[in-house]
Amino acid sequence: MDSTPKQNLGIGAYRSLKHDIIRGVFQPGEKLLMSRLKQRYDLGVGPLREALSQLVAERLVVAISQRGYRVAPMSREELADLYDARAQLEGLVLDLAIQRGDDAWEADILAKAHTLAKVMEVNSPDEMLDVWDARHKAFHNAIAAGCNSPHLLQIRENLFDQVERYRHLWLYETVFSDEALARKRQEHAALVEVILARDADKACQMMRDHLMTPVSIILEVMERRGLA
Repeated sequence: MDSTPKQNLGIGAYRSLKHDIIRGVFQPGEKLLMSRLKQRYDLGVGPLREALSQLVAERLVVAISQRGYRVAPMSREELADLYDARAQLEGLVLDLAIQRGDDAWEADILAKAHTLAKVMEVNSPDEMLDVWDARHKAFHNAIAAGCNSPHLLQIRENLFDQVERYRHLWLYETVFSDEALARKRQEHAALVEVILARDADKACQMMRDHLMTPVSIILEVMERRGLA
């Protein structure tokens, strides 16, 4: 029997549920009732359990013994640890990328930076959020790719998944503010200039500082929403 349709249902459930947890449809600590999930996603128990198990592994969902699942809580301690870990790892990855990156790597960074800087006019707030976020990820992924280490890049991706809920709080405060976006464009341009100059020490410090700037903003939003 072909298991592909079942696998696709599980993958689809995982992506949809993860998206909704990150976007705050389900709040930290909220119980994930199977009846509600079945109705919302029009799926059976099997694919939903598969999705929930994957999200438990990613620490976005907590399994409660014999009592189902809850959205994982958020805390200022986890926020600080995740962002520090990301900043340290990104500095290491960038150092390796500057050592190993070639001309094609430089060209890709320039292309992604140009595309990101051009996000100006879109049709709706949600589209603005999605387009800027996708191009921002692509820009940072292009920089990291130069390290040429699949294992390091996988660890980086896993860490990014865990930080996504926190990061989304920052996105909402940034993407819809012309002033905040202008600051980000300046930071990105300065970062590209130093990377292309192959100044590893300065570039790595700038990258770490760049990745830590959202923390105070996220903490403020968490306090405002009663999450911290």
